Amino acid sequence: MHDVLRRWKAAFDGHQPDAMADLFTPDALFQGFGPAVLTGRDAVRGYYEVVPAGRRAEVTVLHTYTIGEQVAGGFADVTFGDAHGWEVHVHLSLVLRLDDAGWRIRQYHVSRVDAEH
Repeated sequence: MHDVLRRWKAAFDGHQPDAMADLFTPDALFQGFGPAVLTGRDAVRGYYEVVPAGRRAEVTVLHTYTIGEQVAGGFADVTFGDAHGWEVHVHLSLVLRLDDAGWRIRQYHVSRVDAEH
């Protein structure tokens, strides 16, 4: 989990949609900020292509688990931001699957965290 999220952060911070897509399984399920659930690497690539350059992510892994030798998952806190002061805090849940190329994201889901009033 830590390695996958380290690579995800590097690709996100570097605005590298192809590298982002490669972190996902071909049949990945992806729920980002939009209302639609996306499927597959091409959809993931398209999602990240329209993220403005200059956005960055700060990631803290909260919990990890494994199910056998080929499935793992976990939760992280992520704060997205940019140099202009835009900032959004989310919880991220991932399910990972081990394939011949290593661990890839099979399921990705963000949930916006609203500030307490």
